[in-house]
Amino acid sequence: MRRFLFVLSALFSTVFHAQKKPDLIPYPQSVSMQQGKFIIPETLVLNDQLPKEETEYLKKRLGSSVKFKSSSNTAEAHLMHMQLPQPKTPVNAEGDKESYSIHISPKRILISSNTKQGYFLALQTLIQLFEEHKADKEIPAMEIHDQPKFAWRGMHLDVCRHFFTVDEVKQYIDYLAMYKLNTFHWHLTDDQGWRIEIKKYPKLTQIGSKRKESMIGAYVDNTFDGKPYGPYFYTQEQIKDVIKYAQQRHITIVPEIEMPGHALSALSAYPELACTKGPFESATKWGVFDDVFCPKDETFTFLENVLDEVIALFPSQYIHIGGDECPKTRWKECAHCQELIQKNNLKDEHGLQSYFIQRIEKYVNSKGRKIIGWDEILEGGLAPNAAVMSWTGVNGGIEAAKSGHFAVMTPGAYCYFDHYQGDPQSEPNAFGGFTPLDKIYSYNPIPAELNADQAKYIMGVQANLWTEYITDFKQVQYMIFPRLMALSEVGWGTSDPKNYKEFENRVISQFKVLDKMNVNYAKSIYNISGKVSPANNGVIYDLKVSQDPKGIRFTIDGTEPSINSQVYKGGIPVSKSLTVKSAYFEDGKLKSAVSTQEFTVSKTTGKKITLEQQPSENYSFGGAFTLVDGIIGNIRQLGKTWLGFQGKDVVATIDLGQKTNFSEVYFNTLENKGSWIHLAKSAQIFISDDGKNFKMIKEIGKDEIQNAKGKIKLNVGNQNSKYIKLKVENAGIIPAGNPGADSKAWLFVDEIGAN
Repeated sequence: MRRFLFVLSALFSTVFHAQKKPDLIPYPQSVSMQQGKFIIPETLVLNDQLPKEETEYLKKRLGSSVKFKSSSNTAEAHLMHMQLPQPKTPVNAEGDKESYSIHISPKRILISSNTKQGYFLALQTLIQLFEEHKADKEIPAMEIHDQPKFAWRGMHLDVCRHFFTVDEVKQYIDYLAMYKLNTFHWHLTDDQGWRIEIKKYPKLTQIGSKRKESMIGAYVDNTFDGKPYGPYFYTQEQIKDVIKYAQQRHITIVPEIEMPGHALSALSAYPELACTKGPFESATKWGVFDDVFCPKDETFTFLENVLDEVIALFPSQYIHIGGDECPKTRWKECAHCQELIQKNNLKDEHGLQSYFIQRIEKYVNSKGRKIIGWDEILEGGLAPNAAVMSWTGVNGGIEAAKSGHFAVMTPGAYCYFDHYQGDPQSEPNAFGGFTPLDKIYSYNPIPAELNADQAKYIMGVQANLWTEYITDFKQVQYMIFPRLMALSEVGWGTSDPKNYKEFENRVISQFKVLDKMNVNYAKSIYNISGKVSPANNGVIYDLKVSQDPKGIRFTIDGTEPSINSQVYKGGIPVSKSLTVKSAYFEDGKLKSAVSTQEFTVSKTTGKKITLEQQPSENYSFGGAFTLVDGIIGNIRQLGKTWLGFQGKDVVATIDLGQKTNFSEVYFNTLENKGSWIHLAKSAQIFISDDGKNFKMIKEIGKDEIQNAKGKIKLNVGNQNSKYIKLKVENAGIIPAGNPGADSKAWLFVDEIGAN
């Protein structure tokens, strides 16, 4: 009997080992664990019929831990490849190109694929398995059948705000390849710099590739470094080299040439392309500027000549033409533009933008290529064959797909990697927003509003890295890792938000690979994150960490936490103003950054709140409760503590639970015109006992808000009511002379308090 139990125990142990999921990212569509193990030999014998270029990549990636030998003897080969015929009736042409299978048995590894591209993707899976089992030298036997869900799995890099060398761009491409992304969106021109050599127009790089200085620090500081920047650009030979490098990794490079807006660097070199005479210079600060390309014949000749050289360099099917954030101020004041609107029976300046884009599209189509642009190219009507990159939210992609146009989903709320990824107080300065790893992993690129036929027009997903606040490549690494891994699995179609913790464990297992590569990845998931929830007498502050929560220590008196501080055992009640500092300790040592959260408790803190209009998805973290969570917004960090509304008023109703005495109401609003954020136009406070019939008790106008610099504290007299309603009026359409003129202003609001 004892022997039987021993044998049974051994059998279950073998089965358990065989069923352990591999730590792969992106996780394959199908993994079937088998009995047995492939023992990694000191010398891996490669069949000499393997695709050569891709196999050289394998050797480079594993060369430090495995020796290699080629052989024509299939009996002794450890790694073989079976070339499958292309399907006669492909179900998914792009997916079939990228599909592969791996059969790992105790004797050998067999990769099957239709194409070299599929073989290369299989190698990425194989490399991860070798890295995972490098220590024990045993890879469990398994069968993997795999292909991506989405044809476009992209990452973008802005090299205009800050420039990155050819070697750094190649490293970036390597990161994409490691996690099976297949598209590199290279943002090459913008207001702050022109980065691609155009031989016909040498002044683009002689003048447009430099600026006299750069904005530094938080935008609200409005400070500059006083240092000339540039000239920085890529020669056409360098671009050819990068394209070849990407092709070897089966990555398509999509170049972006911005038009009609974001054109200051081009206008600094060729001012005759503007509506006014200039002079112009490349922008030294971030934001949106009124001077744009003028839609006249010489401008189109210029852009067509530029596109000729771009198309000759880049073999990609799509050419990105920008199309975003184009103020119409100059066009409204330009006699030529107004004449063009009349002559072509255009409705307005938005119609002129559509005219501009459609004219460029016809030219690009005549060269056998297609255009893709940010979702503002929908303004005034979408060009007939254009694809849309939906960034302002998901609506651009929905509109495109419903009208039979292809779209790539890249909404800022999920796909902007220039946002904060951890507690903004312990993170490097970032653009704003809050996009942690779990939020990216939760994203589904197929909007629920689309039916099955319409969903076919969603080509895939992409994340964007704008570099206003990213000055060197180490910071690039920090901002994309590990978030790129979440994007990878979303694009592959195997993400499962319900099992996020399991994904997070696989991410942590990948860190040893990044360590080996000396990648400066963010360790935000090791830091403590906090969540505020309503409670009977204030709020509850819950702390979370990826490790054992018993390692959390915290203080509530503002002192730094130590191993001797209070042990976290559950939500921290907050019923009065205090500062919580927390950190994670392991083996008696500090293992995380110290997280600091200040609470300012008032009579509204933790109470029920409703909003008549919802905030923008990019700035909606925590929803309406953010306005009564006891946290005052930090004007330098538009991360977790503010709600942002574009073109909308804030109308918030707070239920105090019972009739309550108060004499002061406070809230903050922001001004940051370079980012289209304007102070409120007015504010009104109302009270009610039944939540239906409200009486206004206070009103202030723009001048008072301006004088208070957005920090509003209002004496409302002695009041006693159950409900408080606050209406904060958006500034509306941004007036001429301001960045983003004619666009909807942003209104940011933080905590609404009462005392």
